[in-house]
Amino acid sequence: LSGLLTTIDPVTTTFFRLSLAAALMTPYLIVRRRLPNRGKLRVPRLFFQLTAAGVLLCGNYGLYIFGLERTSPEAAQVMIQVAPMLLLLAGIFLFKEPFSSFQWLGFFAFGSGLILFFNHHLGDVFADFNDYGAGLLMIFLAAMCWTGYAIIQKILLQQFTSEETMLAIYWLGTLAFLPFCNFSTLDQLTGLQWGLLAFCGLNTIIAYGCFAEALVHIEASRVSATIAM
Repeated sequence: LSGLLTTIDPVTTTFFRLSLAAALMTPYLIVRRRLPNRGKLRVPRLFFQLTAAGVLLCGNYGLYIFGLERTSPEAAQVMIQVAPMLLLLAGIFLFKEPFSSFQWLGFFAFGSGLILFFNHHLGDVFADFNDYGAGLLMIFLAAMCWTGYAIIQKILLQQFTSEETMLAIYWLGTLAFLPFCNFSTLDQLTGLQWGLLAFCGLNTIIAYGCFAEALVHIEASRVSATIAM
């Protein structure tokens, strides 16, 4: 993402991530005859939950890349780890998953490490609130959005397959970002950057597809702890 932001803006980058994922996944599911069940989409509660999950994931994508633009890859990657930790808490308190004392020790160790990592930048957030601080705040909000998406995703998997939910969310995100894209800088992309853009689309399919499928098989708290690695 950092390699792309030198040429194209965050919104256009995010649009291509989601649209490439949607364009690659759609024909695959058509051939496999595994498109989302339209009957379920007519149920207001399920349609609202699916839409909310898509909006929150779009918020996560957008806020993360805007935050990355203002901070650094290492700071962004550490701050976004708040997301799986919040999902871990959701797994315990919302989904009533078991959690041992030893696992709580690991959770508090992670929280302490996060504070120590950003200790020298706390002034950027709470005192001066410069561009770096704004970027950290955006990434924190991105983590909040991702947690909301993941919670709803876990609930949706009681009615949909992981592929059905992700295809709907990819297309929703594509349509949401399209009106705000700027395609005028695409001719400035190098061959390497086109490769990076293609990788981002594939990464979106693989990472979020695997995440959604993992939620089918194991507890949210275990998924979140694995993602933090």
